[in-house]
Amino acid sequence: MQHILLFNKPFDVLSQFSDPQGRTTLADYISVPDVYAAGRLDRDSEGLLVLTNDNTLKNKLTDPEHKVSKTYWVQVEGRPNDHDLNPLRVGITLKDGLTRPARVSTMPEPENLWPRTPPIRVRAHIKDSWISLTISEGKNRQVRRMCAAIGFPVLRLIRYRVGSWTIDGIEPGQYAEIENK
Repeated sequence: MQHILLFNKPFDVLSQFSDPQGRTTLADYISVPDVYAAGRLDRDSEGLLVLTNDNTLKNKLTDPEHKVSKTYWVQVEGRPNDHDLNPLRVGITLKDGLTRPARVSTMPEPENLWPRTPPIRVRAHIKDSWISLTISEGKNRQVRRMCAAIGFPVLRLIRYRVGSWTIDGIEPGQYAEIENK
């Protein structure tokens, strides 16, 4: 039987089922056997993680050749404007090469956003803001590195969407099992 789980990964949870150091993992939230993460979210990132037992689907979601888009809600330090964001729209050179062009725009703080534990660091003299960033590749810590490269360090990173799936209606630490169409 094919399983597809949409998990809203909380902050400080590893995107794997075991950890020799005893840190919090997917096993603390998911008891469905034989499913594996299709891609990763860093421990300090939150949001949508797709898990499946379907290797074809897993490959489609993770192989950059398939160009499956992913949208992130990114809280950054500072207030970027269109000019600041333009390098991301054309592709920016990171240490491991040029990124594909991203879709990026400023946005209000997401509605119904859950509190993060621990809260982000706040600096009284530097304002923060939110951007929506959509990419179709997944270099290591790519979104964080892209934002840092244009001078806007990431304070909070939430993956909102993978392909056509979103975290809408899924609370942090919860998952929804879906039928593949």
